[in-house]
Amino acid sequence: MLQNIEFFMNIAKFYAILSKSLDWKLGGIGFNDFIVLYHLNLAPEHKLKRIELAEKVGLTASGVTRLLLPMEKIGLVNKESNPNDARVSLVILTPGWKMKLDEALERIEIFASDILPTSSNTQINEINKLISEIWGKIMWK
Repeated sequence: MLQNIEFFMNIAKFYAILSKSLDWKLGGIGFNDFIVLYHLNLAPEHKLKRIELAEKVGLTASGVTRLLLPMEKIGLVNKESNPNDARVSLVILTPGWKMKLDEALERIEIFASDILPTSSNTQINEINKLISEIWGKIMWK
């Protein structure tokens, strides 16, 4: 039982330390900003409903709204009204986002190569599978 609690505590601590480290290394955007840019980059037409974005980044709708405010102020994202439903707003990338995301991706690759042993690909795949399995169980509770 204690082992399970320790597992969750280690994940929480790992995320906090990782996030803090990447906040310093991403060239002017925070790790959470990077996560938003990354998911919007993968989305069709580089836009998502706020609720869809919230689900992808693991936040509530109001949490993602708070996260987006500074990103809107610096011109990385914009709000767009949904022509099909006025109650639903969309988040769309602005023209300035690409350079920031490319720079952040490059910096994350460098960071990863500095901290991850090259012989750990199998372990990383196993950890990714475990996290995905846990994530799936949490999402359906």
